[in-house]
Amino acid sequence: MAAPSRRPTLAVVLGAFLCSLAALSAEAKVHHHTWDIAYHRKSLDCFEKLAVTVNGEAPGPTIRATQGDTVVVTVRNMLETENTGIHWHGIRQRGSPWADGTVGVTQCPILPGESFTYRFVVDRPGTYLYHAHYGMQRVAGLDGMLVVSESDGVVEPFTYDEEHTVLLMDWWHKSVYEQAVGLASDPLEFVGEPQSLLINGRGMFGCSPAAPGGGAAACNASCALPALFTAVPGKTYRLRIGSLTSLSSLNFEIEGHSMTVVEADGHYVRPVVVDSLFVYSGETYSVLVKADQDPSRNYWAASHVVGRRRKTPSAMAVLSYAGNDPRAPPPTPPPAGPAWDDAAPRVAQSRSLAAAHPDHVLPAPPRPDRTLLLLNTQNRIDGHVRWAINGVSLRFPATPYLVSMKRGLRGAYDDQRPPADAYDNYRSYDIASPPAANGTVASAAYRLALGSVVDVVLQNTAALNGMSETHPWHLHGHDFWVLGYGEGKFEPGRDAAKFNLRDPVMKNTVALHPLGWTAVRFVADNPGVWLFHCHIEAHVYMGMGVVLEEGVEKVSRLPKSIMGCGRSEGHN
Repeated sequence: MAAPSRRPTLAVVLGAFLCSLAALSAEAKVHHHTWDIAYHRKSLDCFEKLAVTVNGEAPGPTIRATQGDTVVVTVRNMLETENTGIHWHGIRQRGSPWADGTVGVTQCPILPGESFTYRFVVDRPGTYLYHAHYGMQRVAGLDGMLVVSESDGVVEPFTYDEEHTVLLMDWWHKSVYEQAVGLASDPLEFVGEPQSLLINGRGMFGCSPAAPGGGAAACNASCALPALFTAVPGKTYRLRIGSLTSLSSLNFEIEGHSMTVVEADGHYVRPVVVDSLFVYSGETYSVLVKADQDPSRNYWAASHVVGRRRKTPSAMAVLSYAGNDPRAPPPTPPPAGPAWDDAAPRVAQSRSLAAAHPDHVLPAPPRPDRTLLLLNTQNRIDGHVRWAINGVSLRFPATPYLVSMKRGLRGAYDDQRPPADAYDNYRSYDIASPPAANGTVASAAYRLALGSVVDVVLQNTAALNGMSETHPWHLHGHDFWVLGYGEGKFEPGRDAAKFNLRDPVMKNTVALHPLGWTAVRFVADNPGVWLFHCHIEAHVYMGMGVVLEEGVEKVSRLPKSIMGCGRSEGHN
């Protein structure tokens, strides 16, 4: 008698496949959201003005999902006279580059009265953001947080009892239109310093939380001292902190409580204990805070401007212990924050947070295939003040790059002269006193070989006023390894040898400090067209960014919904 076959029957294989498919379906969920984007009068800082809202809220609601889930957001533009588009900051959009939400790069704008559905998979756990990516619309309040939890059964390298989100913003009383017109004027009318800083969308303009009579009593009745959260003695809290400031670099602290930094931009870092956290626009962090102080009183949480002369009052909120009045101001004066003009501790903290958690190191490729040495300069171009990278100030074309490159629409962007991989005369260039340069305004793009390893060295310099400030740079569609920070001018032979290739952290947003350089490495393995830019809203509006294309021929059929503007009109 022949031995029974050990091969599984077709029915068994099919049954196992269907069971596994059912398990995946049970684990991966689809989260549907419908958002009406409209102007509403809001008093985020006690001063009433128009804000762009999501279903009447500013900032918008926090989206929560689990790794592997699909998020579907239908955006209905109810702004009447204004276009819009929403970027999902930190979500890599693998397989869905048209859902990145960058108007002019990956889609046409969503016109007034029209709808657009974003559908994407959240493939990495972590703390992320979303915000408007049309003109300077983020300034008006269209932003929020996106939290992706680990899959069930996955153990994180730290423990905590509860978690809370902390969204940091800055806030102007003049409109986006006033700001944009000023930036395009000759002479330049800069946006100026914000009137307020906000913590979770709340601030206090024109009143002092430490005024006689206490906090809310010193302000109008509709505006109270914001509460951060209520803590139970002995418990440990995870705070997911994100900054969506349009201009300000910040320092965040909780009076009397140290913070242990455990995550940055969706990646676990080697834990670092800090008394306060420097955070730049576009960055996210998770910190652990233990409620281990005197529980009979409340404590200040504060957000302070750093890197610019402090003309904007610090934002204050209250960390209350259970049993206390959460609206009661703490008995101590509000913290003053660090010196605004001392860059040394900011650079030191950036370096201390640049190492991955020992159990979560993702090895960086040992060497690059291509290096881009990018110098930011402030130039006068055709009578206007602009920011430029290697002499080119970015202008978004009428036809989205993704459409024109995928469809081969020649001339829809500046495709005749690719931008330079390095700036002119970099060996003799004086970054502290840069030579006068005119520059050009163009919509050129870097074409990267699919799968290639790319190093980008960001080089800071002085602006036309002789000052050098921090520029947070954000890369769409990718995470990158942070290889190092340095003072002065980058010297390839000397400084590249010091890159951290042992345990570099991965991020999607990184600070470029005053008169210094920052080096990152990424793999160009996500077919599409991606923006890499300064996350200060006025700076990218004035041209501080570059566009990167990789493997666009591998992108699947483009949705008709992203078209309809420029030369994409009529394509499907």
